[in-house]
Amino acid sequence: MIRLFAALSLPDEVAEALAPFQQNLRGADWRPREALHITLKFAGDLPGNLADDLDAELSRIGGAPLTLHLAGAGAFGEGRDIHAVWARVAPSAPLSRLARACEIAGRRAGLPPDARTYTPHVTLAYLNRPSPEAVAGWLSFAEILKTPDFRVDSFGLYSSWRGPDGSRYRLERSYPLDRRAETG
Repeated sequence: MIRLFAALSLPDEVAEALAPFQQNLRGADWRPREALHITLKFAGDLPGNLADDLDAELSRIGGAPLTLHLAGAGAFGEGRDIHAVWARVAPSAPLSRLARACEIAGRRAGLPPDARTYTPHVTLAYLNRPSPEAVAGWLSFAEILKTPDFRVDSFGLYSSWRGPDGSRYRLERSYPLDRRAETG
């Protein structure tokens, strides 16, 4: 079994622009630079044959490079059950199409549909039963977050490995965004 997800990596300058916002929230488990990404499709733990099928389907996705930027912040969960804070990816129709194409690729490979609404974001920290007031204060502080536009010319299939210091990610395969999708 291998834990996989499709995602966009962030350029170094964008990750560096996020660093000032990775503070001022007590008890936050701030994500290291190498963990910052925009998830397109979480696949979960897959046996090797299903991982191969997912890779084959993702390789069929085409499209033009994307221009994105981050603006603002948000959180997942409510009250003491808030479990993550994140940087918001500004709305982008091409990004939404790419995420949808990854979802369809997952279904074609045999994965169940994702019941959650796609919310493009970069997770900055995981939280464990934080003070709702502290999270509200951080969200107010982070609302000024805004990065310059950045270009994305590929997406990747990443594996996730849990260790004593948290999850580590490894790029397993890269897919260019410089061509049309295969037909068929």
